[in-house]
Amino acid sequence: MKAISIKEPGGPEVLRWTEVEDPSPAAGEVVVDVVASALNRADVAQRLGLYPVPPGASPYPGLEVSGRISAVGEGVTGHQVGDEVCALLAGGGYAQKVAVPAGQLLTIPRGIDLVEAAALPEAVATVWSNIVMTGHLKKGETFLMHGGAGGIGTMAIQIAKALGARVVTTVGGPEKAAVVRELGADLAIDHLTEDFTVHGPYDVILDVVGGRYLERNVQSLALDGRLVVIGLQDGLEGQLNLADLVFKRKSVHGTTLRSRPAEQKAAIVAEVRKHVWPMIESGAVRQVVDRTLPMSEAAEAHRLLDTGRHIGKILLVNDTPSS
Repeated sequence: MKAISIKEPGGPEVLRWTEVEDPSPAAGEVVVDVVASALNRADVAQRLGLYPVPPGASPYPGLEVSGRISAVGEGVTGHQVGDEVCALLAGGGYAQKVAVPAGQLLTIPRGIDLVEAAALPEAVATVWSNIVMTGHLKKGETFLMHGGAGGIGTMAIQIAKALGARVVTTVGGPEKAAVVRELGADLAIDHLTEDFTVHGPYDVILDVVGGRYLERNVQSLALDGRLVVIGLQDGLEGQLNLADLVFKRKSVHGTTLRSRPAEQKAAIVAEVRKHVWPMIESGAVRQVVDRTLPMSEAAEAHRLLDTGRHIGKILLVNDTPSS
């Protein structure tokens, strides 16, 4: 088969479409013939050499796919060859085939195209695990999403709105502000011209930026507010007023999804299947796809992602059959 390998840390040009060994399913796994995968910021971090591959994971980037099961490992029940699925991965999605623990598989929601289903697993699992399972967002609370026009942001806005929260998001520019309002955001703050802290307080903040945002995030939390940091686009360090944190009972959580054990991912996937799939099938939540490119053009897709001008997900589609 072919997969996108990373020759060495660097820019998009280090991504190469090369012949590699086919995966085979271990006990409890299936092999999926990949129809499509989706880009995530973690893929960029891996490309740059800043995100080590978890032990035992595929060395190829790609944290979510859609496709058809082509092989079933020992002990797997409820899945068979030919089933159409999407899946949450620890890696390996930029390929023609990938081995997946059965607990990380999801059926395709009714009414969703198989290609576009690749935009769902990582975004939905990230959002649900962080704003609900960690952040405990409740109906009537105010939720702030940084970077609302991205793949995570467009999904978080819709899920938070479906849960009954008031939704605020930061975006870069009026075009993105219009998109997030259409998705349900009650307030879109252009971070190029406005300070998000003046629109607080917020009960839950989901932050993909990190760095200098830490102090302002905590400052703008409500009493008993929860900050969940899942990205470090602005760097690894920030200041923190501990008195503000302690006396107003605020909390800061740092999480990542990729390196969690398979059993934890399976539990998150089960929650997604139970709570989010009905939102998608009813039309309350939809995937937002900026564009699709051939898998062999992953480097160009990364160049587009690096510009930050996309809205929603960028998908990679296999245009050649697996061998």
